[in-house]
Amino acid sequence: MTAYPLPTPRRYLALWFPFLPAERRERAATEAGVWPADAPLVLTDSVKGARRLAAVSRKALKLGLSPGLTLADARAAVPHLLALDHDPAADAALIDRVLDDCLRWTPLVALDPPHGLMLDITGCAHLFGGETATRERVLHRLRGGRFTVRGSIAGTPDAARALARFGRVALVAPGGEAQAVRPLPITALELSDETTTALRRAGFKRIADLADRPSAPLTGRFGTELTTRLTRLLGREDRRITPSRPLPACVVEQAFAEPIGHADAIARVLRALIERACAHLEERGEGGRAFEASFLRVDGVVRHIIARTGRPVRDADTVTRLFRERIEALADPLDPGYGFDLVRLALSVTEPLESLQPDLDGKAIEADEVADLIDRLTARFGAVRVLRFVAADTHDPVRVARLVPATSQMPDQGGGRAIASASWMRPEPGEPPPRPLRLFEPPQAVEAVAEVPDGPPIRFRWRGALHDVARAEGPERLLTEWWRGHDRPARDYYRIEDGQGRRFWLFREGFYGGDASPRWYLHGLFA
Repeated sequence: MTAYPLPTPRRYLALWFPFLPAERRERAATEAGVWPADAPLVLTDSVKGARRLAAVSRKALKLGLSPGLTLADARAAVPHLLALDHDPAADAALIDRVLDDCLRWTPLVALDPPHGLMLDITGCAHLFGGETATRERVLHRLRGGRFTVRGSIAGTPDAARALARFGRVALVAPGGEAQAVRPLPITALELSDETTTALRRAGFKRIADLADRPSAPLTGRFGTELTTRLTRLLGREDRRITPSRPLPACVVEQAFAEPIGHADAIARVLRALIERACAHLEERGEGGRAFEASFLRVDGVVRHIIARTGRPVRDADTVTRLFRERIEALADPLDPGYGFDLVRLALSVTEPLESLQPDLDGKAIEADEVADLIDRLTARFGAVRVLRFVAADTHDPVRVARLVPATSQMPDQGGGRAIASASWMRPEPGEPPPRPLRLFEPPQAVEAVAEVPDGPPIRFRWRGALHDVARAEGPERLLTEWWRGHDRPARDYYRIEDGQGRRFWLFREGFYGGDASPRWYLHGLFA
């Protein structure tokens, strides 16, 4: 009998910042030297025409103030409080910065609102001395930023969240979630106020009061949401998390006991990481399309620099050159501050890459050099400034081509963000091209003499010169797509050749015999 290893149980670290909005304002005011040390802080928001407390500081909470109170009631209870406007956008920006800093512990980090983070530390904790040591290191680093933070580790995100916000258990052994959450109040289910009130009136005070009950009667009386949340809280269902950043295909990193800040040292570390990543890619027979270097500062600030390529590459010199171009082109220079204590290189998009086999005419080498030039220009000037044309699925000559970033992917290249494209119109063998390469925008008006009602022009005058038509083909009637509305009348296009062999693309707008005389325009020139 073959013995298969059991899957590694998932482990989650839930972090909660109970006073994040107030502590953010307190920290900013203290750094500016304008904070009255003895004033409890409350943050207010307008709710149905009344100012209510949206968040409070630790000191305000100890004085009996809590979110939801009106500002008038709060001032009556604590006259000397300091009230400021609540700024959820600034709080969200701060928690995003904290999330970036937590990527040093695991690549799977998700927002856990309000004011929380969820870290999937499965398979990562041993790198930092075990789960207990990992939790202590994370909390110590975050508390160093003068934030109150609580954290719990459990086998499901719901159990970890409930223990961090409503309990005092730091770590739950695998499979022990049901026992660990039993003492928690029923508010840990985070149901609606109406459901919570109904549960209390029915005599349920703790999770233990619900855990031993059959699920069918609870579902019939309080709805499926109660039993679903209870099942997850007891660790019987793991809903996993959706990380804020997709899991990269390859990650290499270097941590430092002493932070680095010199440009040469940073360049050497980045080069070493690129070489390691390219070696991994070569072993897998792949190349990278998107390389992201993350520089994590000791003060929690994280800087991300992305280098993209138009084709998969794994040459260390090429990738290093792209990052050099990107760093030199930064409008906001890479500031090490007090130094970087971790540098990470992640490959978010990889593709199969075979060894380059040059054709007999050497065009494969030339194509590779052109692609390398495009990558360097993109790294220097940005993707929105280095563009290429792709065909659009339309018969409208004005909209038949569109510009996209030169490094964007086509649908058949796999991975990353693909750009949908139609095929270019190709002429039949021995036939002239159906569309000219050069179009006038807007089309230029001409004077033309033509047979009615649908005959081609016999002669036309353009820019003062008279052209006698020797050959003509058409008409080709083009209408605007129906979903765009009737923004212009129908056009009858003709391919024209004059007596001197010059070829033109003319169209007639309107019809003879209508309310208004038709008008002729020159839309393009054939080579």
